[in-house]
Amino acid sequence: MTCDPREHVRGPMVDEQTRCVHYHTDLDIIALRFGCCDEAFWPCFQCHDDTVDHARQPWPRNRFDEPAVLCGVCAKLMTVAQYTEASRCPDCGSLFNPGCASHYAVYFDGF
Repeated sequence: MTCDPREHVRGPMVDEQTRCVHYHTDLDIIALRFGCCDEAFWPCFQCHDDTVDHARQPWPRNRFDEPAVLCGVCAKLMTVAQYTEASRCPDCGSLFNPGCASHYAVYFDGF
């Protein structure tokens, strides 16, 4: 992407750091891609489901080396491994919500 990837976030957001109407604590600062919506990032699976007219597909395992997660604070793009192995953004140091790990299977194929 040649522009700020935050411009590709879709769904009912409540602020510029990708917090949404479903998840909006100080730690809810990431947006994710689904295999079915290649260019878009979503603050959460509910945003995806509420906004589009197709079933969501988790990010495919054979694409885990591509950016699939976006830090809403600094716009850092991360691979699945970079995100799932970190508790904070590797660029800006912002903390991620540890509760998101309970949804990894929704977002990432094979989790």
